Amino acid sequence: MSAYRQNPLANIPPVVRNLLIINVICFLPSLIFNADNGEKYIQLFGVYYFNSPLFRPWQIITHLFLHGGFAHIFFNMFALYSFGMAIEYTLGSKRFFSFYFICGLGAIALQMAVQAYEVHALTGSFAPMHGHGIPTTFGDLQSMLNVQLSEGGLKKLSEIYFAPMVGASGAIFGLLIAFGMLFPNAELMILFIPVPVKAKYIIPVYVIIELVLGVGQFSGDSVAHFAHLGGAILGFILIKIWRVQRPENFF
Repeated sequence: MSAYRQNPLANIPPVVRNLLIINVICFLPSLIFNADNGEKYIQLFGVYYFNSPLFRPWQIITHLFLHGGFAHIFFNMFALYSFGMAIEYTLGSKRFFSFYFICGLGAIALQMAVQAYEVHALTGSFAPMHGHGIPTTFGDLQSMLNVQLSEGGLKKLSEIYFAPMVGASGAIFGLLIAFGMLFPNAELMILFIPVPVKAKYIIPVYVIIELVLGVGQFSGDSVAHFAHLGGAILGFILIKIWRVQRPENFF
C-alpha cells in the first residue's frame, strides 16, 4: 500500500503558481549559460531606457521574469508566494493577473519617467542618443550623445542607457501595498525584528525607505527604487478604483 503524496503546488492558486514556475524557468538560463551568453540573455530580455540602442519593445514584459541572482529571485518569489496567494483568493484569478502586470508596467513607467528627467537635466533632451552599439569609452558615449559633459555626467548617462533593469520587484511592491490595505492587521515576521509587526505599520515604512533611497541615489546602490515605488502606487490606485473590500476573518 503506497502513501498518497499531494502535489506541493496543489494549494497555490493558478496565477501565483504559474508565475512561480515561469520565473524559475526563466532564471535557469542564467545558471546554465557562460558569462558571455548570460550577458546576451539579459541584454535581450532585460529592459533598457527607451532611447537606448539596446531597448526592444518586448523587454517591457520580459524583464519581469528575469532576476539578477539567486537572492533576488528567492526574495521576490517568497514574497509572491507569501502575499500573492491571499490577494489572488481575494481578487479572483483574472483580476489578480491584471493587477500583477499593471503594477509591473507601472513600475517600469515610473522608472523610465525618472530616467527621462535625469537625461533631460543633463542633456536638455529626453532622447539625445544617436547611433547603435555599446560605447567602450566615455569619449564614444559623448560622440553618440553629441553633448559635452563631465565624467560624472557621462557615467550617470552610461548607467541609464546601458544598465538593464530586471526583476518582478515592481509587481511585488504592488502586492505588498494591496496586502497592507486588505489585511492591515495581519502580523508579519520581519528579518532582524524579534516580534511580529502588523502589515499596516511595516509596509508604509518599507515604502518610505524606498522613497528615501530613490531620492538619495546613494553611491553603489544599483536597485531601481522608483520602479518599486511605481508598482506600489499602481497597487494602491487599483485597490481604490476597484473598490476591493477587506475580507472578513481571512487571517
